[in-house]
Amino acid sequence: MKLGIPLLVVAALAAFAWIGTAYLHWYALFGIVIPYAAFTLFVVGFVIRLVKWGTSAVPFRIPTTCGQQKSLPWIKQNKLENPSSFGGVVGRMLLEVLCFRSLFRNAKTEKADGKLAFGSAKWLWFGALVFHWSMLVIVLRHLRLFLDPVPAFVTGIEGLDSILQVGLPLLYITDVLVVGALTFLFVRRVVVPQVRFVSLPADFLPLFLLLGVAVSGIVMRYGFRIDVVDVKELAMGLVTLHPVAPEGIAPILFVHLFLVSALLVYFPWSKLMHAGGIVLSPTRNLANNNRAKRHVNPWNYPVDVHTYAEYEAEFGEKMKKVGLPLDAE
Repeated sequence: MKLGIPLLVVAALAAFAWIGTAYLHWYALFGIVIPYAAFTLFVVGFVIRLVKWGTSAVPFRIPTTCGQQKSLPWIKQNKLENPSSFGGVVGRMLLEVLCFRSLFRNAKTEKADGKLAFGSAKWLWFGALVFHWSMLVIVLRHLRLFLDPVPAFVTGIEGLDSILQVGLPLLYITDVLVVGALTFLFVRRVVVPQVRFVSLPADFLPLFLLLGVAVSGIVMRYGFRIDVVDVKELAMGLVTLHPVAPEGIAPILFVHLFLVSALLVYFPWSKLMHAGGIVLSPTRNLANNNRAKRHVNPWNYPVDVHTYAEYEAEFGEKMKKVGLPLDAE
């Protein structure tokens, strides 16, 4: 159930796009209407999630730290692990977003000779890093389809990505890396018993969607050899709001585009939204300056207090009788 349902969903989406274009010729639906609708739903959903998180009250300063806090001058502070300034928070967030610093410190816990032992678990960090950076390069490479003229940085990225040229068309390194990384993340969820036990269909669906997008793109490039001019015409029509759906393109292009659209619609409401939520996490984006500054809960309301002087004025005689010292004396 965990694997079958997500796999069937992705296969059904791909089959729907193939049948709709190969036999029913719904080029306008899959080439214009659905991409526009998917992009609109993605932007709206993304903004809704960010606004919801951004307006959530954070009454306490709760940064997660694992280093020395700023203290006495002769005690060295760990400015990245326990930042006390805005600059430290920025540095910590950059390492978190670009290098997955907290995931790098991830450790596995096992029993060794009856004792609890902690060991390195860097494969998850490495697989996640390879996948995310490969996806970033792939997205940047695709800008050549939406921009005219193509910026120099896009051409440079494409040249570096195809530096290990093997025949024609060019073999992109990230094409291999992204499939390998996604396969590793999938196998890890299936093979490791603890991870398999806690995995849900919602954990496998994004993996299958991303694999479907990557594999359909690779097949389209190296198998069907689709005319790039037609793809460029379709892409430029979408971004310039003068859409055209060229007929005669192989259905694999619309399968790829439809799976991308499905991923965009699903993105804001799934665990993939950690891409936008990481910067709004109070455990990461707050400075730990509790020793230097008093933070008052904004929800606090005025409370009638009974001071010690008032307590003595009320019970002073009784306290004096039992021999308790009084400040008033």
